[in-house]
Amino acid sequence: MVSRRMRLGKYAPVCFANPPWNEDHPDWIRFDEWLSRDHWVRQILEAMQVLDLTPLFASYSAGGTKPIRPDLMLRVVLIETQQGRYRPSQWFRDLRENIALMWAAFGIRPSRAYCYEFADRVAPFLVVWNAQILAECRRRKMTPTKRGAQDGTLVAANASRHRLLNQGQLTKRRTQLEAACAADDAGTEQPAVIPQWMARTPQGRLAQSQRYAAAALRLTELQAIARRQPSTCRRAAEKIVVCASDPQATPGRDKLKVFRPLYNVQLVRDLDSQFILGYEVFAQTNDSGTLKPMLRRLQGPFGILVETLLADAGYIKATNLALTQRQDITLCGPWYEKDPTRPRGLKKGEAAKYPKERFSWLPGDNAYQCPGGHRLTAIGKERRQQSDGDVNVVYRYRCLPEHCRSCALRNACTSNPERGRSLRRSEHEELIDAHKAYMQRDDTKQLYKLRCQTIELGFADAREHRNLQRFSGRGINRARRQIGLTVLAHNLVTLGRAPP
Repeated sequence: MVSRRMRLGKYAPVCFANPPWNEDHPDWIRFDEWLSRDHWVRQILEAMQVLDLTPLFASYSAGGTKPIRPDLMLRVVLIETQQGRYRPSQWFRDLRENIALMWAAFGIRPSRAYCYEFADRVAPFLVVWNAQILAECRRRKMTPTKRGAQDGTLVAANASRHRLLNQGQLTKRRTQLEAACAADDAGTEQPAVIPQWMARTPQGRLAQSQRYAAAALRLTELQAIARRQPSTCRRAAEKIVVCASDPQATPGRDKLKVFRPLYNVQLVRDLDSQFILGYEVFAQTNDSGTLKPMLRRLQGPFGILVETLLADAGYIKATNLALTQRQDITLCGPWYEKDPTRPRGLKKGEAAKYPKERFSWLPGDNAYQCPGGHRLTAIGKERRQQSDGDVNVVYRYRCLPEHCRSCALRNACTSNPERGRSLRRSEHEELIDAHKAYMQRDDTKQLYKLRCQTIELGFADAREHRNLQRFSGRGINRARRQIGLTVLAHNLVTLGRAPP
């Protein structure tokens, strides 16, 4: 009797199928002679030795047909990713046509279904493997991984921009779909003519109803986000739309001003090397609120403790300055302040109003002093919730109207003397002033020039040479898988090119 420990599918070891070729096979030898000694495929295979593939092998269970060795399949995926080929169907075809792939994978020929299954299998290990590469870089003293540059770019989701639905359209379709699914459950025939958008089989209609339910939840989230925006830039309810085929994607305008479902890809690139230190994908169309989760991701799974982080003005906010100060991180980037006293468009010949910098802060009196010598006293405060959940407390100050009406500088100071000039001051105003002074230093200006030379170059390489224009899979998890594979292949090639 076979013990339970040795029964297949329990604790028995997994037996993997041997590849068709080995290093003595004539076809492998012929292809090996064709590839140059410094070919980038060889660099990837050499750098892959630092990866711990034990968890990947352990993800297979014993029993059934012997699976293909996952290390060989991982070689295929990384080589294809480095060439901008993200679809498993492309891997299936190239394994029968690409000499470098056949040489690296020893002639394996997996099925199309296996390629799709393996793409989902490797997703949980990508962050750990990237962390192992960066740990090896620190061990070799290739880079200290202490300085980085962060930025984001919008990548199109794998969904049509012509099938976006608002609340009324989505409700109407869900009603029709629920009636069709009820007819399927009752065993009755569907009408001879069904809508073009509706699936043709009962199984397809059931899956479609689940996607539409997710789209309804996502549309509710987008409507709640819109309600929190100022009324001047808030979109009408009927113009808030969602994509039914990929509800997690957020509709917005891409770099070419095309309105379509998008994902936001955030990267942190090393300033002292060509390695990418961290990545993440967000279901939003702007960079607001991405600094905090990116720092958490760097310090957690990737094990990176940056000391200097370069970013553009979209990341430089009061709450982010306070966050980086608590973590001893120097945040370098221009400060942009939208002064409510400045009109958006000045008329010809009209002078701009005095900015807040022209007013003197009196910390002992908790007041401002205007250029005319009058006081702006505190009149209240407001709590502004940021997109990442942090709250910024802003205090309001106002000058008495009688002072503004009789002031000789009223025309250059305020557009409404009857109400009095007002100012706002953040609870982190000292950090803001210190950051502005830091950005005026010559060494800081020279340091900030590295931002466009690193992070922007990384995005250009991904779009132009890695074909990162549109995601191949649907959903944010598959978008993260694709970015994780792209970063892993890039870091492996960078590590393989470095001298030992």
